[in-house]
Amino acid sequence: MKVILFGATGMVGQGVLRECLLAPDVEAVVTIGRSATGQHHAKLREIVHADLTNYAAIEPELAGHDACFFCLGVSAAGMSEQDYTRVTYDVTLAAAQVLARLSPAMTFIYVSGEGTDSTEKKRAMWARVKGRTENALLALPFKAVMFRPGLIRPLHGIRSKTKLYRIAYTVMWPLFPLLGLFGALTTTERVGQAMLRVTRDGAPKPILNNRDINALAA
Repeated sequence: MKVILFGATGMVGQGVLRECLLAPDVEAVVTIGRSATGQHHAKLREIVHADLTNYAAIEPELAGHDACFFCLGVSAAGMSEQDYTRVTYDVTLAAAQVLARLSPAMTFIYVSGEGTDSTEKKRAMWARVKGRTENALLALPFKAVMFRPGLIRPLHGIRSKTKLYRIAYTVMWPLFPLLGLFGALTTTERVGQAMLRVTRDGAPKPILNNRDINALAA
């Protein structure tokens, strides 16, 4: 299995990269982002690419992959809808459209979020933009699957780059076991394992929440 990974320096992306590198059937991982992860592994090749809306210069390196795990994203806090759309919808679709053309048989997994609005009409700006992004991806000619995790527990020393999230995780850490019992929690490890399972075996449905992710990783 050959995998392309966007957002490998973020909390979710770090977890997904770890699981890809550990999986015996993953033979190669290409990460694409504005900065390198700093990791070194025989399976790993990193492409530092400044313009995430234009892939003409690296198109030959994007062909021939079995899956793309798109974990790139930002918080909408303090952002206008126009700016959030640019970094969420525009960046995602720029990559997805190229990959759909180059590898229409690939599986494309997009990390969205619990509460995303498929109708694109609700009040929450981030939910509408995420919903619009999901809908556009599902319309492309490849196997698109939306991951909508809620609370994600980082494991194996992984930390969020966002200070507010780090504080929240520290405060909520004692509650994680209880939240896990009610299916309100997944982990960075399970997200990565579930993505690989979907690539191998397919997804039971196009939009997956925490319970679905945990079941696939079991």
